[in-house]
Amino acid sequence: QVQLVESGGGLVQAGGSLRLSCAASGRTFTFNHYAMGWFRQAPGKEREFVAAIARVGGNTNYADSVKGRFTISRDDSKKMVYLQMNSLRPEDTAVYYCAGGALVELGHVDYWGQGAQVTVSS
Repeated sequence: QVQLVESGGGLVQAGGSLRLSCAASGRTFTFNHYAMGWFRQAPGKEREFVAAIARVGGNTNYADSVKGRFTISRDDSKKMVYLQMNSLRPEDTAVYYCAGGALVELGHVDYWGQGAQVTVSS
């Protein structure tokens, strides 16, 4: 059974920072075989892509709305993925989901986390 568990969400003022973490586990989940990423869903909106990191080489991809503010990284030895979020804005308020799959940025996701709430106050 594969599990992705997010942590690090919370309430922050606009302009502040948060770091989300995602811990992967499961005997059948070979972490370094998967691209990993983050999506988010705001109230009343569809889930949208935020960032992804390749399984090899560490190439990253970001949504235009977060470029220059968010940074995705991974630690294969710990089976962890991180999302460093700086200069947060109220419009970044959403539930953030960790994802793992072959082409995460295209929505080809095999595994989802349960989500972590991020709230940015103005």
